[in-house]
Amino acid sequence: MIGSLLYLTATRLLLGLLTVKYLKFTPELGLWYSSGSSLSLRGFSDADHAGCRIDCKSTSGTCQLLGTSLVSWSSRKQASIAFSTTKAEYVAAATCCS
Repeated sequence: MIGSLLYLTATRLLLGLLTVKYLKFTPELGLWYSSGSSLSLRGFSDADHAGCRIDCKSTSGTCQLLGTSLVSWSSRKQASIAFSTTKAEYVAAATCCS
């Protein structure tokens, strides 16, 4: 269910907020995964290098999947200035793991 809502919540913020509100106020329903599905938790990250032309800060993007369902994602400007692409990617990976 969460994976199928990715497009809608990315393009229509109100739908994402309403989905979270629904999950908050109906905890007895929970989230269900079939017994045959893999429940491995995987995280992915990516970053640009000095993408902001004003302050030269990089932008990190991360997502976490439980099995095949997206459970978390973020995109934000990094707090420090990365002097290389490697450092920008490393900061993004650290953000993904925290």
